[in-house]
Amino acid sequence: MSEQPTPEDLEAIKLQLGRTPRDVHAIAYRCPCGKPAVVETPPRLSDGTPFPTFYYATCPRLTGAISTLETTGMMAEMEARLGTDPEIAGQYAAAHDDYLAARGALKMDVPEVAGITAGGMPTRVKCLHSLVAHSLAAGSGVNPFGDEALAALPKWWESDSCANESLAEKSK
Repeated sequence: MSEQPTPEDLEAIKLQLGRTPRDVHAIAYRCPCGKPAVVETPPRLSDGTPFPTFYYATCPRLTGAISTLETTGMMAEMEARLGTDPEIAGQYAAAHDDYLAARGALKMDVPEVAGITAGGMPTRVKCLHSLVAHSLAAGSGVNPFGDEALAALPKWWESDSCANESLAEKSK
């Protein structure tokens, strides 16, 4: 369940990203350390820019672990399964619909991103960051590829808080 960001959340996200966050609508998922890890961003930023990525991972430990996973060939394997496994293709299409519905709940008409989600849904697999963020925000069982990638990740939160100032400096 998403929640409104507090000033402390926005400061943590600023440390995580190494910049002021843009248009954080809500905190969609918190790391076990308690800090924001996935935020919801409206489909149109305050400067007018269309922004289809509703779920955005902010935790640098999480995004670093996902980046490492992307180098393993997992995305190509997942995409190959889309063409051969009708069940997984159907589940992935349903994940696309879930993503659109969640973003649509904001009641913002943004024609430039109509029907567009993230991560390649529903026909490609091109960004595990988006798929994992969706799985963390929506919960297990909604995005099959996000769930698979999430299960393959190490426990990124165990070593320190996701908004540690020294961590933010290292990620720049």
